Amino acid sequence: MAEGSDTTMTLDPPVPGNLVDGIRSFAGDHGGAKAVVEYVGRRGARIVLVGEDGAWADQFAPSTDIARQACTRAGVAVENQWERELIEQMRPDHDTWRAMGRRALAR
Repeated sequence: MAEGSDTTMTLDPPVPGNLVDGIRSFAGDHGGAKAVVEYVGRRGARIVLVGEDGAWADQFAPSTDIARQACTRAGVAVENQWERELIEQMRPDHDTWRAMGRRALAR
């Protein structure tokens, strides 16, 4: 082995196929989608998907790297942060508003 050669290989962590399928399915059902990846500590990363029709959903991945790779493989653009236009595009249903209200009142 030559001196100074690096024998370590960096392999991308495996991306679960069901995660890619779920993201791709959501985007297909809602006329396309954009994603925001949020780090949530030991749990990993939350992928918030916002459809072109205003619907939204979320998925969880083991890490932010895996979340970004899954979005890329599913053909969904990842936004670097929450932009005003993306937030305004979201249309939560009545059940979501009720659940959000209960959580706020419980604090």
